[in-house]
Amino acid sequence: MDGTAYVIADAERDLRASLGRAPAGAVAGAWSATTMQAGHAQISGGYTDAGGHYVDEEPRRAFDAVGAAVDRLAAAGGPAFNRVEVRWTADRFPLSLLGRPGRVRVETAFDPAIVPRGPDDPAYEAAAAARRRFWEARGTLLPGYTAQTIQANVYGQTLWFGPHRRILMLRPRSAAADGVVLATDGLSTPWAGIPDRENGVDCEVALRLPEGHGEEAEAERVRLWTNILISLGDQIADGYRVADTVARHGAILFSRLPAECAPFAQMILTGAADGAVIDGLPFGSVPLLEAVPVSADEVADDDPDEAWGATAACAALARRDRSRRL
Repeated sequence: MDGTAYVIADAERDLRASLGRAPAGAVAGAWSATTMQAGHAQISGGYTDAGGHYVDEEPRRAFDAVGAAVDRLAAAGGPAFNRVEVRWTADRFPLSLLGRPGRVRVETAFDPAIVPRGPDDPAYEAAAAARRRFWEARGTLLPGYTAQTIQANVYGQTLWFGPHRRILMLRPRSAAADGVVLATDGLSTPWAGIPDRENGVDCEVALRLPEGHGEEAEAERVRLWTNILISLGDQIADGYRVADTVARHGAILFSRLPAECAPFAQMILTGAADGAVIDGLPFGSVPLLEAVPVSADEVADDDPDEAWGATAACAALARRDRSRRL
């Protein structure tokens, strides 16, 4: 094959040899694979019996063979494609008689629906604009960000899996003169580097700055709780479906707080008291969650056997005045 382009006929030949060692009972096989998309390639499928049930207990060998063929086709520089479908059918005669490892068909296609978002996709700034409109309707946004990460990888991903990982600061109209709210700005930015039509992890999180005295005290509190909120966003991004968990339980004990947050020891996540949602994002709306720091005494009745400490979290919130909206 040296000096000759690798084409579909070559892939079918190689896969006939590789996929022929099918497990007992297999009558067909089908695999769907994508080429490398933002550093990630995917293969699914396997051998099936006459009833259509998967029979291969160790599919890795077949995945490796399909992946190798896809890589060689992609490297050959032929017509553009990003998806490959492989079909294997058993011979009608026993292998021991003909020595043939079944029939294989390979098809390539370009599917625009799986093209990953690039680092300059307009969906990112559309999401940021929607969040800014939401907060501007609720108070005065202070200029800039109290924290932001501007270093994303070549696909536009930060630890929040999109290009935005930052914290806004707001003085709500409903708050006292020194009331400040910190809010994540980026958890609901659509995924970078993949095509899924989702607003990131489908939420943003706000935190009422705990009380203090004097401008210097406020500046230090902003610094401390900004770092806490960035870390909280990292955990939420890693957990992915946290908003669903909060909706299911009403409130959860989400994480412990470092010693410098004393007297607060744990962080509760709950829905915004007024049920606020952020509208106008590229793929619909997302709920606004509130992060509520609580002392150890407030959740002393936490049941270690209960998922997420939901009962203790809800009880602690019931003792709080949450009448002012974020």
